[in-house]
Amino acid sequence: MKIEHTPRTLHLKLCLSKKPLPSPTDWKKFDHDFAMSTSFHGVHNIVRNQSRIRKLIWLAVVLGSVSLVVWQIYSRLVNYFTWPTTTSIEVQYVEKIDFPAVTFCNLNRFQTEAAAKFGIIFFLWNIVYKVLHLQEIRSNYTGFKEAVDFLASHQNFSITEFVKNNGFYLNNSTLLECDFFGKPCGPQDFAHVFTEYGNCFTFNHGENIQAKEKVSVSGRGLSLLFNVNQEEFTDDPALGFVDAGIIFVIHSPKKVPQIDGLGLSSPVGMHARVTIRQVKTVHQEYPWGECNPNIKLQNFSTYSTSGCLKECKAQHIQEQCGCLPFLLPGNGIECDIQKFYDCVSPTLDLIEVKGLCTMGTHNSSCPVPCEETEYPATISYSTFPSQKALKYLSKKLNQSQEYIRENLVNIEINYSDLNYKITQQQKAVSVSELLADVGGQLGLFCGASMITIIEIIEYVFTNFYWICILFLLKIPEMTQGVPPPHAVLFFSP
Repeated sequence: MKIEHTPRTLHLKLCLSKKPLPSPTDWKKFDHDFAMSTSFHGVHNIVRNQSRIRKLIWLAVVLGSVSLVVWQIYSRLVNYFTWPTTTSIEVQYVEKIDFPAVTFCNLNRFQTEAAAKFGIIFFLWNIVYKVLHLQEIRSNYTGFKEAVDFLASHQNFSITEFVKNNGFYLNNSTLLECDFFGKPCGPQDFAHVFTEYGNCFTFNHGENIQAKEKVSVSGRGLSLLFNVNQEEFTDDPALGFVDAGIIFVIHSPKKVPQIDGLGLSSPVGMHARVTIRQVKTVHQEYPWGECNPNIKLQNFSTYSTSGCLKECKAQHIQEQCGCLPFLLPGNGIECDIQKFYDCVSPTLDLIEVKGLCTMGTHNSSCPVPCEETEYPATISYSTFPSQKALKYLSKKLNQSQEYIRENLVNIEINYSDLNYKITQQQKAVSVSELLADVGGQLGLFCGASMITIIEIIEYVFTNFYWICILFLLKIPEMTQGVPPPHAVLFFSP
């Protein structure tokens, strides 16, 4: 079979054929020179020694060292690619520290008069705040049929406006005293927010002027005196709301409040003293940790798992129902109560069953944040007020002593110390540490370095080059009867 060569192939063959091949003697001399001059320790001892026993001993030493190096490097690489981490805990002492945001809610969510006219509001609100916490809407609930009839006859009913106007409110009659580091504060320093408890109010949130305040003295902070006014605000015991008092949660000003599971409560007739610490946690990104620094939220300046879950639910609900629940962030047409019942509630069940909005791991919808700030709290209670203070407050507020005992809640929140704790997840082995470890193993067992590796690569490449010329050009010529060109000198590319 005749092989046709293109001009480029012929040109390459011509160029390679002009390269002289080393003679066997020169090739052997090249190997000997490499063995004597290389910085790879032990190899020159194999070549230099005349005794065969010594040669074998040094050969065994070199092979053993190479085997140990290969094993050590392999184990280091395996360890590195398991992405190990360490956790460091550091306490920083500062002169000033940021005060957190605090969100307060009344355990009795609705005004008594409005709830008497619209008793179905408790069941409807259960449907609405299902977007925050999944729960079963029972068809055997006593108000279920009444709710269905109400939905049919009040299709334009706005539960948003109803709760905002007929839920808990904050004014001088419900917030009797407010003191922040010796400075008076009031209802105007609180921002309204909707939670599962209806109307709630956040102190030190967002662009609020108090957010710029920093704590400079431990043992002092925010002091509040609430009047929960049980006669004016009520709830449905059948749904589990049987307490009276204030529930509150301490959180970062950049995060949305998450009452359920994290809320602290103070019953009426009690003085709650809360001491807090600031804890900052730093998570590594995947594969060392589970955070994803590339995820950004559209409606929140700072990423949080709770904010991400809300946006995830909002996206699926808007796609399925064409509207947006008012408890979820985003811009869109607000879902009316009928849409909540017919579409939003089934969509939430679908999200839960199919796991469309998950949290925790790096490949979930909402992985853990790379940085987060939390405020662990220690709370203690004492009876409020004392007998003497009871008479004083009764006279001051023009209310009976029984009213004072059954409606007033005193809450104090302050830092225990002017310090914060940083819990940081770190890479156990960095790339530079891995290279240093590998280099140390090469140096310990073989006396090798990066220069040694380059020498070996050059040696292997040179031999490979000569072999390629021999097999690709000279052997075909020899088979065709063409004598190979006389080789007088070895070639070093």
